Amino acid sequence: MAWKSWRASRRRRKEEALERPQYGWIWKPLLALAGLYLLVSVGLGIWWSQPPAPFDVEQATLERRGEAAYTPGARGTVTLATLATSVATLLEKPGGYLRNDIAPPGVWLDNMPSWELGVLESSRDLARALPQMAGGESADLEEAREALMGDDRDWFYPGTEQHLGEALEAFDRQLAALDEEEAGFVPGQGLGDWLQSLVARLDDLALRLAASVGSHEALIELAVDAESLPPRTPWHRVDNIFFEARGTGWALSQLLQGVQRDQADVLHEAGVIAEWERLLAELGMTQRRLWSPVVLNGSGFGVFANHSLVMALHMTRARDLAAHLAERLAEPPLSLASPAPPAEPPVEPPVVEVETIEEAPVAPAPEALAAPEPEAGQPE
Repeated sequence: MAWKSWRASRRRRKEEALERPQYGWIWKPLLALAGLYLLVSVGLGIWWSQPPAPFDVEQATLERRGEAAYTPGARGTVTLATLATSVATLLEKPGGYLRNDIAPPGVWLDNMPSWELGVLESSRDLARALPQMAGGESADLEEAREALMGDDRDWFYPGTEQHLGEALEAFDRQLAALDEEEAGFVPGQGLGDWLQSLVARLDDLALRLAASVGSHEALIELAVDAESLPPRTPWHRVDNIFFEARGTGWALSQLLQGVQRDQADVLHEAGVIAEWERLLAELGMTQRRLWSPVVLNGSGFGVFANHSLVMALHMTRARDLAAHLAERLAEPPLSLASPAPPAEPPVEPPVVEVETIEEAPVAPAPEALAAPEPEAGQPE
């Protein structure tokens, strides 16, 4: 009886398990998948947050020109190729363009999207100045400028990636047109205005970086007017402005090198080579390695550094150098200015054929009327 009772109870337990199944085991693989996804997302986020290394502008020009690199290019080739490579970096770096991501891990990141904004804004400034440098409007340059001016957070098709791709195609077409020597940029033209736009960009970044400092006394070395400061930066936005400044410094370092290659004779004639190199060195200081895992916002001589204040100092120095260069290069040197078109030769009056009248030959005088020959001994 006990054996039968045990078998009956076992059969009932099986029937109850089938009628009322327990689904608790389903959560275990789901939790494992969620943990694996979180681990992969964190790893990708760390990898994607690493800024790309600077590139060599001359090598980038050779790669951008393709087969045409075997022939010398016109003035402006290196500038245009450097700008195109800077824009292409936004698409080709690890993770691609992240600023418009709406899914993890891109949506969780804020440092790299801020870095991308700095590169994009610097590229826009040069794209706006290119028509003046080239000495006239161009359909390709206008198309590239409009593509870069789109919404930097647009994710719906056509998203920001498509607009950046259109800008690259327009730059490549303009770059192919510069293979002809006579199609080059005008020497020194537009440099002063472009540098003035850099002054405004660097000054805005310096002010926003300095606004993270609570005490205005700490800003004396920066020569920042306390009344001109924007509202204090919230603590969760300090790192965004810092990495935007790093992206701006990275892009300007590349673009200034490209312009220097094309306008070396202009800079030498104006005597600003040393100032140009100092500006590049100051922007290079903004790319030093950040040893802290987060952007610190300390004060004074405390335990923690203030990374925003150090970056603001470099932005301020770069702004002053750019302002000095803009003043020196406001007008291109006269010796390198484009020659005036040759004057038209004077118009000669048309040659009118004059009818000539042939005169009848005059017969010689008769011998009787000729003058007598003088006799010997008489004066002639």
